[in-house]
Amino acid sequence: MDITLIFKVAGIGLLISVLNMVLEKTDRKDWTTLTTLAGVIIVLTMVITEINDLFNAVRTMFQLY
Repeated sequence: MDITLIFKVAGIGLLISVLNMVLEKTDRKDWTTLTTLAGVIIVLTMVITEINDLFNAVRTMFQLY
């Protein structure tokens, strides 16, 4: 696992928060919800792939197949 994952998640969080602020100023509450949901889904897929890599490393370490 690398520190870049933390920076990617933080960057996505900052981008989504800025988008939410802009969309709230323009009275687009429905799009605000959708962008938040999209950000959560993107971050979850990134984290799930890292967890999958971790489990694969543990399996190979203990030779569990």
